[in-house]
Amino acid sequence: MLNRLLGLLIVVASLGVQAQGTVYRCPGPPVLYTDALSAKEANEKGCRTIEGTPITVVQTVKPRTAAGAGAVAASGDGARSAEGRVDAGQQRARDDERRRVLQSELRQAEERLGASQKEFNAGQGERRGDERNYQKYLDRMAELKDNIARYEADVQALKREIAKLP
Repeated sequence: MLNRLLGLLIVVASLGVQAQGTVYRCPGPPVLYTDALSAKEANEKGCRTIEGTPITVVQTVKPRTAAGAGAVAASGDGARSAEGRVDAGQQRARDDERRRVLQSELRQAEERLGASQKEFNAGQGERRGDERNYQKYLDRMAELKDNIARYEADVQALKREIAKLP
């Protein structure tokens, strides 16, 4: 929000110093406040004078740098070094936790895949009692086939993610 405001307002005056010439407010995105135009240029651009109107200069807050953020984190919990890197032991623990979660998800996805493949039975799944209408059976088989394709894709994606881990 602050950067947008500053983008819209370009002020030539600095804190505590009044502009020596006429200050113009020029329309259009971004709105421009300037004293660098001649009266003719200002008229051509549709600018109007703002004499007697106070000008407020907003100073920006400097963004935190990566080194500054690392130094703050290092003083806080000891998890990061002065360069902003995570401690090797903590990173290893994070990687182990991620591997454990991914392997758990992989087991669940493989179980869902196996159950769906068993029920699908190569397109020859058993009809249920509530499927007196043959179309209901065909719809269920189509849904099972779609689920199998999705579960296979999930299993492959999880295996790729696990392979990426150190």
